Amino acid sequence: MTEITRESVINATINVLKKAETSLPDDVVDALKSAENTESSEVARSQINAVLKNIDIARKHEIPMCQDTGILIFYIQIGKKLRLDFDLEDAIEEGVRYATSNIPLRPNAVDPITRKNSGNNVGMGLPDIKYQFIEGNYLTITVAPKGAGSENMSRLQMFNPTQLDNIKKFAAETVLNAGGKPCPPLILGIGIGGSFDKAPRLSKSALLDNISKMDDFEKDILDDVNSLGIGPMGIGGDTTALSVKVKKSHCHTASLPVAVNIQCWANRHASVTLGDDD
Repeated sequence: MTEITRESVINATINVLKKAETSLPDDVVDALKSAENTESSEVARSQINAVLKNIDIARKHEIPMCQDTGILIFYIQIGKKLRLDFDLEDAIEEGVRYATSNIPLRPNAVDPITRKNSGNNVGMGLPDIKYQFIEGNYLTITVAPKGAGSENMSRLQMFNPTQLDNIKKFAAETVLNAGGKPCPPLILGIGIGGSFDKAPRLSKSALLDNISKMDDFEKDILDDVNSLGIGPMGIGGDTTALSVKVKKSHCHTASLPVAVNIQCWANRHASVTLGDDD
């Protein structure tokens, strides 16, 4: 088996952060190109075109595509057969510190009360690292930077089980209240079920899924959102959102949590895998 060392994790964290901050996944770029072709408003098309040019410049010059480089959300998959002789979380944090200085990233991590900035995107509870155990000898690091403009517009509602019909309305109202603040066109991650804290986790992880694939329920919500006419950057048009992704979980018989996590067009995420089958 290929040895996974502290240094290899630090370097992988730096590299995956640079990839996430400077380039978008193909499914997101393809959705933007498709929206540019189908958008009926000339002004709205020009906004989508500007976004695509921005993405291209960021990729070519390996610079962050947005000044808000976000707080850093990590999803770590750890093989059940994997043995590490170092502090994994410490290595990831070291990679974040280096990346902040050298990509560079805007330092966004502040104390929630004093607002004192740590200066390196590492602080109490940040970066936010979530762990999942999988089969094999692999270690997969996925990072999803999340900016505040879209995050601030996200919502959670604890519905009664009899209010299933309110889910689509809740999603559309969340986008309507957000207007142009979260920099549309948007991707919506929706978490249904679980608990008060699990529904938002589902909604955020849904943003990692391929946005080109939607079921009928997701397509219905997308149609409702796009009928609002908010459009790219809130200037009006057909394309308020590019996609809706839903994740569900069983929940308490007396509960129906629903979370809508709004993501701007910069649906940034990237992954790297360390280790092999040997």
